[in-house]
Amino acid sequence: MSSTGQVNCHIIRRSDLSVFDRLQIVFEAYSAKVFGHWGTITALSRYFNISRTFIYNQLANFEKVVVQLMGPSMPPKHPDIKRNAVEVMAALRLEGKCSIGSIVAIMKRLGLQFSSQGTISNYLNILGSLVPNTLNVENERQPVVFLSDEIFSDRQPILITVDPISSAILKIELADKRRAKEWKKHWLCLENNGFDAIYLVTDEGTGLCAAYDEVFSGIMRQPDTFHAIAHRLGLWIERLEKTAYKTITEEYDREIKIGSARTDKVIVKRTKQYELSRENAQKAVDVYDSFTYLYHCIITELKPFHSNGILRDRKQAEDNIYAGLELVKALGNKKINKTVEQIIRIIPTLLNYFDIACNVVAKLDKLPIDQNILSSLCLAWQWNKAKIKAKKAERRNRCANKEEFCLNFAEGYLQEDFEIIKERVYTELDTIVQSSALVECINSIIRPYLNNSKGQVNQEALNLMMFYHNNRRYTAGKRVNKTPVEILTGEPQTKDWFKLLLELVEKKEPQFFPAAAA
Repeated sequence: MSSTGQVNCHIIRRSDLSVFDRLQIVFEAYSAKVFGHWGTITALSRYFNISRTFIYNQLANFEKVVVQLMGPSMPPKHPDIKRNAVEVMAALRLEGKCSIGSIVAIMKRLGLQFSSQGTISNYLNILGSLVPNTLNVENERQPVVFLSDEIFSDRQPILITVDPISSAILKIELADKRRAKEWKKHWLCLENNGFDAIYLVTDEGTGLCAAYDEVFSGIMRQPDTFHAIAHRLGLWIERLEKTAYKTITEEYDREIKIGSARTDKVIVKRTKQYELSRENAQKAVDVYDSFTYLYHCIITELKPFHSNGILRDRKQAEDNIYAGLELVKALGNKKINKTVEQIIRIIPTLLNYFDIACNVVAKLDKLPIDQNILSSLCLAWQWNKAKIKAKKAERRNRCANKEEFCLNFAEGYLQEDFEIIKERVYTELDTIVQSSALVECINSIIRPYLNNSKGQVNQEALNLMMFYHNNRRYTAGKRVNKTPVEILTGEPQTKDWFKLLLELVEKKEPQFFPAAAA
């Protein structure tokens, strides 16, 4: 008996369990462990009325005896059973975006071993622990644009940096906070792994900006133009539209009520109310129309190229944005004006990407093609970007038609050189990055995994998601039939992502998969 008065069950020997019973328990437990039979331990504990701890203790003692008698390498007869099971669970988790519960159900339906929830979670965690959370450049340093942002699992921040050209996730990590300290460590780790930042693209997050001042003060930072202007002002279009419709409805109701008045006094009163509501409705409509027009004028100035394909002048674009914002302030909405003041503070660095665009166009000017053809291809690229960002089918189709028109014009002149020149121009122009929209795309890709984790995501799971995304092959879009790592490094990837994962596991943890019996 212990000092607390409780009986220590480990020193009591059950007289009703015969030697045969004990052998049966340990043999069945060992078979379940080797072949992945789910629920055997629980069934034995219930049948013999013993604790699971007792079974595991007996199993550990038995395994020691087995090692002494037969040596440490006594593999099961079917080494591929575990490998096949792991491939299924990894494919269902990463390609199928299934929850652990769904994987359990599917594997049991297929009659596969290693299908318990605990086993699946454990194996996926082991795989994730063997995969790094930061890409590594083995031979030479890799210059890339750092597109950094934060996404969230429940309320826990996940720091992520992506290469916008290849869409490769360079680093992903679960963090307690998103302060400058965490971001500084994040970026320095990337530098240590061989990545050099050409420039950074971030939003105006306090931690991001503070870390940038400490680590990359000599490198250009491009504020996210979407969050800086399009998101902040774009929200007001819908709000002002709702206000306008609300006042129009009120005007209509007041007009109807005049007809139901029975005395001159009531008629005069309701007529005044109607006239006031009509003035309010007209004012609300005018504000909505004016704001919408000014918003689109400001957004147009963010585009690198004019409608003729000629590069915009940065100074002129900034002046036009300032003028547009001043006119927005003149509308007299205090809440909108507060947002405008926030935008004005960012404008000096907001169009930094125009400097990148200027260098790119200067490089493209050296191509042996007519200036009109180059302008047409630049405009086609701009329409392609708009097509990708368009959420409504009507706008997406319009952008696609505009791009096709520009490309057809260029193809008529370039003939057989068209595809090569177009690819060269598009590739160079893709280095002009003005928003962190790609992080939102990555967020939409990994969001199903985070949702299935029910707020219990860990670093191992993020590592596995990153490895799959970087090494899986795109099936559509401009990166079709290519993997992000393939685009990033320029080296062809000949193996499937799971084959690469197996090689990594066998290299770092050779005992994870049993070898074939001799």
